[in-house]
Order: sequence, then C-alpha cells, then structure tokens
Amino acid sequence: MRILIVEDEIDLCDSIAEGLRIDGYAVDTCHDGEAAFELVTVESYDLLILDLNLPKMDGLDVLTEVRKQNKDIKVLILSARVSVSDKVLGLDLGANDYLAKPFHFEELEARIRNLLRRKFIQEDSILTFCKLSLDTVKRKAYTKENELLLTRKEFAILEYFILNKERVISQEELMAHVWDSNADSFSNSVRVHIASLRKKLKAEFTYDIIQTKIGAGYLIRKRGDM
Repeated sequence: MRILIVEDEIDLCDSIAEGLRIDGYAVDTCHDGEAAFELVTVESYDLLILDLNLPKMDGLDVLTEVRKQNKDIKVLILSARVSVSDKVLGLDLGANDYLAKPFHFEELEARIRNLLRRKFIQEDSILTFCKLSLDTVKRKAYTKENELLLTRKEFAILEYFILNKERVISQEELMAHVWDSNADSFSNSVRVHIASLRKKLKAEFTYDIIQTKIGAGYLIRKRGDM
C-alpha cells in the first residue's frame, strides 16, 4: 500500500515515514499544501495522511480540492487542531478519520490498517488465500503453522495480490502501490521480487499460484481455477 504524508514539521514527518516504511508501506512525503495537491493529482496513493496547518495551502483546502477529483483515496487528518468544530468540518469535507496531536504511533498504525481494510471490505486483520494467512498487524505470512520468511517488499506484493485477487495486476500498478516515488520505473525490480516470491510460495504449494498474463500482468490463482 502506498501512503503520502503531508506534514510541515519535517522531523515528525520523517519519523512517521520511517516507522511506516518499517511496517512495509511505500511512503512519500511533502511539507506544504500545494505540493500535496500536485502529488495526489499525478500519483496513485491508497492513503493520504494530512496535517491541516500547512504553508502555501491549508490542509482543509487540500482536502476539498482532492475530493473534487478523487473520491477513493482514504484521508486521515493528523492535526494539532483539536476542537470539535475542526474535527466535524474535516470529516464533513471528506476525511475518513481524524487523529489529534500528540498521538501514539501504535494508534496511528491501527487507524491506517483500519482505513486500508475498508477499501476492500475486509473486516479482519488476517488476510487469507488458500492455505495462506497474512497477519497485517505483525506483517507476517503463514501457511498453516509454517511462517514464510518474506522480505517487507515481498509481503507487500503478496498483500496487494490477495486484496485484488479477482483481477490481473499490471507491473505499473504494482510499482504505483507497492513502491514509493524514488523507485525507478524502468528497472526490473518488480520482476525480481515476483520471481523471489514465486520461489518461496511454490515450495509451499508445489505449484505456481502467481500466474503471468502475457502483456497484461499477474494474477493470483487457486489450483482449481487454472
């Protein structure tokens, strides 16, 4: 999942970004409202973490403009404005959640998990597919009782496949949602990580659950669907 953090307190922004990257998310950052609106317009984000007291363009104005163009992106306001009127206004303008500063990082993580699950009508923190179980809190994958030793990027790819298991996922879409803006779109990074993930999954399933659709992308399939 790909997240944009908009926060003008640079140290706080970097700290949140580092923590979320450790959790396995692809994270971009910016520090003013105009840059935030531009990024949301041209990039594909699953979640926007938005401060309100921003230079150049207020956070509520950013939210208003974003919602005119993008109804799907999840927006979590993270702000020192703690009045009920600010919270009500932010939610009425289209935010999905509102967390006041100061905050505990563990609560931010939980709210992010909840928001991203809502997109896929997923009520449990455990994602399942065949005999696979993905614990999205601990960021660990299992087949029955065995833990799969996946890298953070491999886990993120597998999570995205399971959340979108009904359709073909292109390399471009994976790059947009699993990698951050520093990724080289012309590299073979997607293919390298897919190959490594396939090898680990095939050792457990004895068949390749990640199918390649030539010219289109990848699809995760059960044996009976092949």
